[in-house]
Amino acid sequence: MPELPEVEALRGFLAERLTGRAVRRVLPVAISVLKTYDPPLDALEGRAFTGVARHGKFLDLQLAGAGDSGLHLVVHLARAGWLRWQDTLPAAPPRPGKGPLALRVELAGEPAEGFELTEAGTQKRLAVHVVRDPAEVPGVARLGPEPLSPTFDRAAFAAVLAGQRHRIKGLLRDQSVISGIGNAYSDEILHAARMSPFRLAADLSDAEVTTLFTALREVLSSAVERARGLSATELKAGKRLGLRVHGRAGEPCPVCGDTVRSVSFRDSTLEYCPTCQTGGKPLADRRLSRLLK
Repeated sequence: MPELPEVEALRGFLAERLTGRAVRRVLPVAISVLKTYDPPLDALEGRAFTGVARHGKFLDLQLAGAGDSGLHLVVHLARAGWLRWQDTLPAAPPRPGKGPLALRVELAGEPAEGFELTEAGTQKRLAVHVVRDPAEVPGVARLGPEPLSPTFDRAAFAAVLAGQRHRIKGLLRDQSVISGIGNAYSDEILHAARMSPFRLAADLSDAEVTTLFTALREVLSSAVERARGLSATELKAGKRLGLRVHGRAGEPCPVCGDTVRSVSFRDSTLEYCPTCQTGGKPLADRRLSRLLK
């Protein structure tokens, strides 16, 4: 799933290519991705992009309009969605039901440039909204603070954790608590902080809160810098290369050499290093334990 660093890189990538360009046509292929109907999707046609913003994991493509305040094409790539830039789009319209293509946006001019939204797999969660204000998107409206914002300091971080009787792994992923962090970077942050993902936020000492905040800022800032300037096609591989524990179960920890372990849940898996994070003790994998009974 694209998280804050990859979505921020996509924001910069698109801002360079879209700003000032007009939409020739928008072709929906998978109707399920459209989450709004007013304004209609074809209201984007003829409008020029004025910029691209990011809200957590949401991309906000901003378009001007005569006599109104403009429109926003807000995209959430979800778990299996992605954006592909095309220097030359096919002349023939796409056929629904053929492949992962969900939406195509064609720009005015020759050759016909633009981008496509795709989604692999059977769980269709890619979401596209056309709104007059990004706050009309429920997922945007409920977002917590941006973790790399200058106003999100150690005190602000401590405030969002205060009194939370929840595991720190889940809180880092909760978009209403802190925006933009998902499964991969929460694993990386906790590894950098040498902290168990099962610790309760309310039990953290002041020193541990400081350590976790420092790890959060350093991991995300480093990932943003690694992703900066990469093309949309390079971002997925670039993300994996920068990860130390997430997606690396069975491999040696790059810090201590212990074997990276995993814990499986219904729809996700976390990875961690026992030596670095849990005092050498492997965490119980409840799903595996049930299978062995």
